[in-house]
Amino acid sequence: MLGVSRSYYAYAPRPRDDGEVIAALTELARMKPTWGFSKLFPVLRQQGRPWNHKRVWRVYCQLKMNLKRKGKKRLPATSRKIIAQPLAPNICWSADFMRDTLYSGRVYRTFNVVDDYNREILAVEVDTNLPAGRVIRVLDQVAEQRGVYPEKMRLDNGPEFVGAAMAAWAEEHRVSLEFIQPGKPTQNSYIERFNRTYREEVLDLYVFSNLSEVREATDDFIKEYNELRPHESLADKTPLAFAAQRAGGSPGPLGTPANSPDVSTLGWT
Repeated sequence: MLGVSRSYYAYAPRPRDDGEVIAALTELARMKPTWGFSKLFPVLRQQGRPWNHKRVWRVYCQLKMNLKRKGKKRLPATSRKIIAQPLAPNICWSADFMRDTLYSGRVYRTFNVVDDYNREILAVEVDTNLPAGRVIRVLDQVAEQRGVYPEKMRLDNGPEFVGAAMAAWAEEHRVSLEFIQPGKPTQNSYIERFNRTYREEVLDLYVFSNLSEVREATDDFIKEYNELRPHESLADKTPLAFAAQRAGGSPGPLGTPANSPDVSTLGWT
């Protein structure tokens, strides 16, 4: 009589139940408060969740989990030189130092080494003093674990890198030292990008009372960074998974066979 179809009149809306999505996002955000949607969604995929990105993004916005964007600085127009990514591991390692303080105010430093090929963390040495001899010892340990020295290393102009001890080590092992221009940290962008992540997710996130706590948190971070954390520059793959895909093997430290990383080892479900 009203000209309304029976199906339209009898339709009863059924709201979609997003309880599982909310629980999964909330749990991940609790463990990783510095991660945004671009990191959380690939991790959900790693866990085998069936939800597409549109549904996860809708729930993510409803929960108001969006992280505040940092404003970009206006820089003068200059000619930029793109740093080429190596085509194989152990061609170029990047290294740099970082500085932070304990709760007591005591200053400590970290010596960070990254393989430019797949952004894999090779070493993070933590101590109050890291002279050139200690730096060389760390590099020798990394080379022993990987079974090879790099073809070159990209470094800044710090006193530990430009001294005679580092030059003698490089000559002995036939490693070319590539120094960036003073005041141009962007020329060492791979390690600088890692430094930012390490500071946001470890150094700035926790208050440490002693160096043992820093080393413990750093070891957990290295394992997670290499085996579980997706990287946008690697097509949302982890460093070990990216290297394994290129080599046609299973994810694991380069040069040694290993099984795929178990997500449950770090408390993720």
